Amino acid sequence: MTVQTLQAAQPFSRDPDWWRGAVIYQIYPRSYQDSTGDGIGDLAGIVKRLPYIASLGVDAIWISPFFTSPMKDFGYDVSDYCDVDPMFGQLSDFDAVIETAHAYGVKVMIDLVMSHTSDQHPWFVESAKSTDNDKANWYVWADAKPDGTPPNNWLSIFGGSAWQWSPARMQYFLHNFLTSQPDLNFHEPAVQEALLDASKFWLERGVDGFRLDTINFYMHDAELRDNPALPTDQRNSSIAPAVNPYNWQEHLYSKNHPDNLKFLRKLRALMQPYNAAAVGEVGDAQRGLEILGEYTAGDDLMHMCYAFELLSGDKPTAEYIKDVMDQVDDVASDGWACWAFSNHDVVRHPSRWNLSDDAQRMFTTLMMCLKGSACIYQGEELGLAEADVAFEDLQDPYGIEFWPEFKGRDGCRTPMVWESSNQNGGFSTADKTWLPVSADHLSQSVAQSEADAGSIIHHYRCAIALRQAHEALKTGTCSPMSVDQGCLVFTRAGCGEELYCAFNLTDDNATLEVPVGDWQAIDSAVTEAAPQGGKLNLGPWQPCILQRKLT
Repeated sequence: MTVQTLQAAQPFSRDPDWWRGAVIYQIYPRSYQDSTGDGIGDLAGIVKRLPYIASLGVDAIWISPFFTSPMKDFGYDVSDYCDVDPMFGQLSDFDAVIETAHAYGVKVMIDLVMSHTSDQHPWFVESAKSTDNDKANWYVWADAKPDGTPPNNWLSIFGGSAWQWSPARMQYFLHNFLTSQPDLNFHEPAVQEALLDASKFWLERGVDGFRLDTINFYMHDAELRDNPALPTDQRNSSIAPAVNPYNWQEHLYSKNHPDNLKFLRKLRALMQPYNAAAVGEVGDAQRGLEILGEYTAGDDLMHMCYAFELLSGDKPTAEYIKDVMDQVDDVASDGWACWAFSNHDVVRHPSRWNLSDDAQRMFTTLMMCLKGSACIYQGEELGLAEADVAFEDLQDPYGIEFWPEFKGRDGCRTPMVWESSNQNGGFSTADKTWLPVSADHLSQSVAQSEADAGSIIHHYRCAIALRQAHEALKTGTCSPMSVDQGCLVFTRAGCGEELYCAFNLTDDNATLEVPVGDWQAIDSAVTEAAPQGGKLNLGPWQPCILQRKLT
């Protein structure tokens, strides 16, 4: 593998506002680096690759779940919140992740899944035994209707009813996801305290924050009222695939309960002394940005949240992005967004949006200029497309359920490619990896990308460095956006400078009028266009960022 020149380790910052404008690198641990040869990535593998991650210039890593789990949903079904699943290592391996990351000046965020547990969690095993044990009320239980059917019409994101019958209790339990993922009852104070204790366990161990899975699913309507039907023209498949009838309901009562804010305030207060930060995943196709605003308002709720507007299926136009940012200004002006184009749940954005190399670079630069924080997903910096995973190799229960209309999430979860010459791309020495390494990805391995001056990884480094070099891009104000000839135009300002940002989101040339002022081209490899006589000529998918000093 090509030896890369790494940046010197940065002093570890204890700034309580480190999360504002931060660039966060998401690691899906099963697929990052296998250190034991069993075909599955692990925590020791992450430690090995932390110098590479630090070389990208990111502020933090977010590690998807590594807790003890039967792995029905690959760690998003937790059976012990305070231990590491043996397939990923042990607690000492996690301590090594913290120590090594901090030595490189990189924060560590972990994925907390608090809306539900595995049905193998001791809490649920006890709860399911009877209606009068100590944990009988820790999950959402309800009697059947007189005809034996579920208590209401709520649906599961993974298909079918959100209720599963328990013969032992002669009741149904709620599961918004798999039947093996029963929902915790946040109306029970003891549940909240137990989850806060689990959060404190990891804060004491040195984590710098949490990514909170399905943060708006924590609390349900205690009266179990039916969800209303959603008119056909309002159905949105950004949360569930179009073939899933989950999209046919307005999920008014099964999530987004207003009392959830009381729990989030408790969590924020717990995190405060540790200077830790949280980013919440808001799963709602109709009210995502509105909930983002509710959950991040003020300084006693969540630090930041992300919705699914830029994880959408259609390639964003300048008009669409302007509309999204206008909505954020309207409903979340007092909050903070975190933007992502790809993650472990959606088709990788170069495939989802059918992007050219130039368009990939433009969108990367755009993300680093948007107000808010930014998440990038492992392999995104290599320009990886969605992998083609055959049905017989599928692991994702979501894809297996809705195949072939929806192929599931395995195509974005295939192993990271480190070396082109290795059969498993340097990910593992195993004969068979948990998901097959994509042959199409091998030519874009880290080693080959590092050696190619024109590869997109170098653009990612430059775009991240641009953001880090300008506080205006990290925490500055953002003007209202405008659209001109398919170009998105806005300014960012702060710390004595103003930045003019223009992005051509079309296949055509565009000529823009640059505002009057002493604008200078920025010294960065991500932007080469410069104005001439007050005019700015942008080629297809070309960005331009100009700077002027403020007095």
